[in-house]
Amino acid sequence: METPTHIAIIMDGNGRWAKKRFLPRVAGHVRGVKRVKDSIEQCLEFNIKYLTLFAFGRDNWKRPQEEVSFLMDLLLEQINKEFTKLHDKNICVRFIGDRSRIDKSLVDRIESIEHLTQKNDKLFLSIALDYSGTYDITQAVNKIIQLSPKTAISEKDFSRYLLSYPYPSVDLFIRTGGEYRLSDFMLWDLAYSECYFTTKLWPDFDKTVFCAAMKWFNSRERRFGMISEQL
Repeated sequence: METPTHIAIIMDGNGRWAKKRFLPRVAGHVRGVKRVKDSIEQCLEFNIKYLTLFAFGRDNWKRPQEEVSFLMDLLLEQINKEFTKLHDKNICVRFIGDRSRIDKSLVDRIESIEHLTQKNDKLFLSIALDYSGTYDITQAVNKIIQLSPKTAISEKDFSRYLLSYPYPSVDLFIRTGGEYRLSDFMLWDLAYSECYFTTKLWPDFDKTVFCAAMKWFNSRERRFGMISEQL
């Protein structure tokens, strides 16, 4: 089985999962943490090198303050509880997004785990926090204006300024929860991704669903603008 080099996932459906069970929305987020751990283990099992998870989008600040606070507290708890275990598994962890609106105590822990795991190379795990694809492109443009405003750049040059750099473009994009949109996620990196949408809510995204996505990916013919006879 051919495996994608880079998988990116929008983990959608936590709140709806909880609502179906007459639970508070935050119960879905707690359950979703388990699926994050499972997906990391499955990437290790399949020898997938890069995994990017959309944890919190820039538009998610519009959610009720109680839910936003819970999500930030949950992330801090998981960093304190679990992320050193990722280091023990030789996983490199980094966060991509705007840190200016994140509480300093959380930013400090983020920087600590990034420093701790920076030389690991079994799996490269990126967590998108206060992130959007349009923000990523905008901040890249602003960097270019600041550093070399009069120099023309190529597409390859431009990618060096993205938050995902130096990681490769996404091969397989997965969205759970039954929505069929990108929701402003990694717009540049998804240019030639195979996009897999499932109605499974994120807390139900188990190994069976993961393997179904992998099988679907293997059924795709990736032509990158060419025709089948050229491959």
